[in-house]
Amino acid sequence: MSLDVDVLLRTLLGVAVLVALATAVLLLARAPSPWAPALAVLRGTLQLAVLSVVLTGVIRDPVWIAVALVVMFGVATTTAARRLGTLRDRLLPVALSMAIGIGAALTVVFVTGAIEFTPRYVLAIGGIVVGNAMTSATLSGRRFVELVDDRWDDVEGWLAIGATPRRSTAALVRRAVHAAMVPSTDQTRTTGLVTLPGAFVGAVFGGVSPIEAGRFQVVVLAAIIAAGALVAVTLTHLLAPVRTRPVTSP
Repeated sequence: MSLDVDVLLRTLLGVAVLVALATAVLLLARAPSPWAPALAVLRGTLQLAVLSVVLTGVIRDPVWIAVALVVMFGVATTTAARRLGTLRDRLLPVALSMAIGIGAALTVVFVTGAIEFTPRYVLAIGGIVVGNAMTSATLSGRRFVELVDDRWDDVEGWLAIGATPRRSTAALVRRAVHAAMVPSTDQTRTTGLVTLPGAFVGAVFGGVSPIEAGRFQVVVLAAIIAAGALVAVTLTHLLAPVRTRPVTSP
């Protein structure tokens, strides 16, 4: 189905006004990087446009869907790793933790039959879980690095009395994991009361019954929770043995 020109123009106008509003507020507040949200929307729009064209031809091809998921995973791990320090030092732990979390969650979803194992569902749920796993990696890893930096005197004190590097940051690991789980936990807890998740709304608009859409959304939320927990715990465990004060990234 082609997109009506008038609808497209109205969409672009609405997005432009919203971006201008966000940028104006950030400029008035003198916030750091006030243009970053606008650039993010522009980049996201271009990427979605390309993705929409590509998916039209590959959404039923398992090989191309696998390629798409690999690309998503690569971009997600690189993005999260850069938020935690140098890409060289952080890419491996981020990639490993995300692979464990995403792999375990998707395996459970499809092996149990909660969602049918078909190319389109693999792409849909895979993309959602990868995106949320990236957020969990960024939140847990960044929070851990910030806590270690803020509490470096405490960490050094533990090290000075003979504690292992892992033991010296054990409490900070727990706090970082908790912080990373708050957004997904709140999103799940308030679903249907505060928010209407995109997967649910999209399924309903696509003609699926509300009950079936709700079932699909519950599986998605559970997969996000499981993947996020595994990513946060694994990543902070890998980062925990700290011997020098970390350098935070902007």
